[in-house]
Amino acid sequence: MLHNSLAIFSYLLVFMAITSTAQLPPVLDTDGQPLQRGVEYYIKPAITDVAGNLTLKSRSNAPCPLYVGQEPVASTNIGLPVTFTPIVAGEDIIEESMGFNVAFQASSTCITSTQWRVDEMESATGRRFVGVGNDNSPTGIFRIDRNNGVYNIVWCPEMVGRPRCGSAGILVEDGVRLLALDGNAFPFEFVKA
Repeated sequence: MLHNSLAIFSYLLVFMAITSTAQLPPVLDTDGQPLQRGVEYYIKPAITDVAGNLTLKSRSNAPCPLYVGQEPVASTNIGLPVTFTPIVAGEDIIEESMGFNVAFQASSTCITSTQWRVDEMESATGRRFVGVGNDNSPTGIFRIDRNNGVYNIVWCPEMVGRPRCGSAGILVEDGVRLLALDGNAFPFEFVKA
């Protein structure tokens, strides 16, 4: 009888440990509220006087394709809002380290979706830019991690062959600030639109 009681007690402890660690902390906006599926947010630097909110940018004076970039610090434009869509059906709160798709809530002049994706590494920069125009492939699955009290946008999808993960940082190219992986992580915060 004692053996059965200990076995049941052990199973309960394991079950409680699994269920208590299964829920991750929510990502909070600047008002202290959890980010939610389908709600519009601006993504802005968590440090001031560096640059503005995230928006769509082109490179090399070519109108297409478009990339995720930042408004200049002195710009009167406030950037473009995004929505987050968890890859797990039925999840409505964005939790830390949870996979999601992110898309600007705007129309593109390039006749493509505004869902984010990670491009191939460029030999000239050694970095992978975050562009738009995704078809729900694994290259469009991001997450938000919290490090030292600030949020970082990370790309590390779970797929066969485990790709080289990377934190999103900023790369300045011809005066344009672009979101790119494989450099220093850039801290962001989220403002409800």
